[in-house]
Amino acid sequence: MSRAPLLPPRAGVGFKPEHFAAIAAAPQPIGFFEIHAENYMGAGGPPHAQLRTLRDRYALSIHGVGLSIGAAGPLDREHLARLKALCDRYQPESFSEHLAWSSHDGVYFNDLLPLPYTAKTLAQVADHIDQVQNVLGRAMLLENPSTYLQLAESTMPEVAFLDELSRRTGCGLLLDVNNVFISAVNNAAMPLAYLEAFPLGRVKEIHLGGHHRETDGTGAPLLIDDHGSPVDDAVWALYAHVVGRTGPLPTLIEWDNDVPEWPTLCAEAQRAERVLRAASRASAA
Repeated sequence: MSRAPLLPPRAGVGFKPEHFAAIAAAPQPIGFFEIHAENYMGAGGPPHAQLRTLRDRYALSIHGVGLSIGAAGPLDREHLARLKALCDRYQPESFSEHLAWSSHDGVYFNDLLPLPYTAKTLAQVADHIDQVQNVLGRAMLLENPSTYLQLAESTMPEVAFLDELSRRTGCGLLLDVNNVFISAVNNAAMPLAYLEAFPLGRVKEIHLGGHHRETDGTGAPLLIDDHGSPVDDAVWALYAHVVGRTGPLPTLIEWDNDVPEWPTLCAEAQRAERVLRAASRASAA
């Protein structure tokens, strides 16, 4: 597998077409942009014209949401071929996907669904990662999911599952700190304990995003990963803890729903930049 140039250890944002005019008007204090692969699998048109402009000026991360890499069945070869064509066309510094499944027997679900952490599913997901990396000719990153329940079939912790997948396949890990916080609250666990056990040396990128607060039928807190609001203060604190241990890492602000004006999104990225600079100063001291 080829090793693409790494993303810069700076803050980036998910690209939204409504921001294109503001972004193109002047150089932006952004380390990189991320796109969702499935939005750019057509042949051309305005989406690709905008993306080519971005790619000429900034580093690029491509994030998949439709491979269904955790599914029990085989990967969709046509989808994988479209993904390869997109990566070949734009040569992104990073490609990532989710530890989740979203299709079964030709039925596609508009969600990223959990899988049990067992020896059987470990082997299945490792085979899928190997297939993706062989087709793309590059190492990928795998993202930890947000969860809302624990599956009784699981026989190993999520952290151990991700660590072993990375060891077997050589893939890197994408640590979504917001997902860690969501899963911990929903499952009455401690986010810091999860992060202390996480193989941080395998992390190549971090995601931060907003979430929605509800309560379940028993009155317990329930967090929904909706990417529709600023990053929560508790997530910022966890993020500072992580980069305090790892040093600066590429960090993406995810804001996909109720998308704000460009200055608001850019300000979130600048907050992450300040945390990264503090981590850099601390590591140099």
